[in-house]
Parts: sequence; structure tokens; C-alpha cells
Amino acid sequence: MAKLASKAEERAEEAISDETAEKHDRALGVVQRLLNAKGVPSYAVHTIVLKLSEGGKPWALGQCTRRVPHLIAHKRDGREVASVTVGPRSGCYVVSLLTVGVAAQLVNADQPHAVVDLILAALSEERA
Repeated sequence: MAKLASKAEERAEEAISDETAEKHDRALGVVQRLLNAKGVPSYAVHTIVLKLSEGGKPWALGQCTRRVPHLIAHKRDGREVASVTVGPRSGCYVVSLLTVGVAAQLVNADQPHAVVDLILAALSEERA
């Protein structure tokens, strides 16, 4: 089954500050704990790019850039169900439901339970 492109994948190339990454990590951690309580496995993806040279010239210490973190919810068989990121300016959750073709559903930052409800609904819809 081919995966749909998610907003998380599109945003994966965006560079963010360490402070923003930590803030997003905390928000995604809340969703991950709620998913875990409902028996839905998930994992966080953190990408750090280390640039060691440019134009053929090496950099002594390199340039470290953090990318937008995202949370992947999956079935027990490993198939991805959803991808969750945090909006860069709004702080809202951006939920992509890969199994039902929803590319970007926005959820208020103060409603992590709603993110979990969307993922659970996608799981039950796929089973039907």
C-alpha cells in the first residue's frame, strides 16, 4: 500500500530553533502518552542535519540544524496510521490520517485528546 504524502513529510525539511523543537516535542509527548494509554503504538521522529562542508570547503565545527519533529502512530503490524506535527506559528496540531486520505486536519493546541480521537476514528474506520 502506497503511503500518502503527509504534512509532516512536507514540513520535515523546515529548519527550526532548538527552543521551538523542544516546545513541539513537549506537545507531541502529550499526544504520545494519550495514544499509549489507548493502546496505540507510536514513535517520535527527530531529525538533526549536520552540514560539514559547503562549496568544497570544510567547516571546522559544522552547522547543526534541527528539523520539525513529528509523531507517527502505527498499527501493531507497523503500518503507519497517522502523522502529527505542531504548526510553526499557530501551535496547533496538524494531523495527517494516512489510512483514510486526510492530508492535514488542524486541531487546537489545547485539545490533544481530539488528536487521539481522530486517530482512533481512523483506525476504526479502516477496520469497518
